[in-house]
Amino acid sequence: MQSSLLLTGIGLRTPHYTPFLEKQPGVAWIEVHSENYFGEGGKPLHILEQIRRDYPISLHGVSLSLGSADELNWQHLKKLKELANRIQPCLISDHLCWSSIDGHYLHDLLPLPYTEEALDHLATRIQQVQDYLNRQILIENISSYIQFPYSDFSEQDFLKEVAERSGCGILLDINNIYVNATNFGMDALAYLSVIPAKLVQEIHLAGFSTAVINDKEVLIDSHNRPIVPAVWDLYRQAIQHLGSKPTIIEWDADIPPLETLCLEAYRAEKIMRETYVAAKLTG
Repeated sequence: MQSSLLLTGIGLRTPHYTPFLEKQPGVAWIEVHSENYFGEGGKPLHILEQIRRDYPISLHGVSLSLGSADELNWQHLKKLKELANRIQPCLISDHLCWSSIDGHYLHDLLPLPYTEEALDHLATRIQQVQDYLNRQILIENISSYIQFPYSDFSEQDFLKEVAERSGCGILLDINNIYVNATNFGMDALAYLSVIPAKLVQEIHLAGFSTAVINDKEVLIDSHNRPIVPAVWDLYRQAIQHLGSKPTIIEWDADIPPLETLCLEAYRAEKIMRETYVAAKLTG
């Protein structure tokens, strides 16, 4: 069972339902994809309710499509609100992106231009979602593979402004920062320095893969590999800047045994504790 002294957890996926219930690993909390538990019942929701008795649960969505020009999907939000009322999650989150147009969902998290117009649009929609849910939500920075020819903000300034104008929190994905910094020649540490610690309520860590596109190696946020040393280093820098933050290990494809995810969570916990102690000794 989890300890109240821990801050790291794992994203729970279907192959780990049974081993998680049987072993009750020593992680602080779990995160699940909201959409997998919509509805009145069924085995996944029953399992989630069992786990909720012993662990805090975060609901992480992929379909709010907050940046879309479509009207908000109120049927989707109704299901999310019903699930939240049933599970009483510690956090609710989605992504800084769009994924639908004219009612058609594209099953991808697509980037936005970082403009004043997009900022106003997002802030208004996030406020509408929070008012409907009667809860604050967190917005996650995404990995992207294109850049728009014109923006009013850097990615990090846009993320900060969205949170400050809408009143939402930030789910900071360290792997996504590293992927975008590598693919586009950004400064990952400069990105971190812009994000106020008070806005960040959760951190994601994951692995990436690579692909060669037009003779150039590109990092892909695939969530199917162990976290690489460079991302662990960036996580350490993030903790130094932000302080200790609840952290989730994501692994969505080529899923390993539960023990492998837990070991990654324990490593994150160790880094967080070491960084905290080092800051105390030098401060």
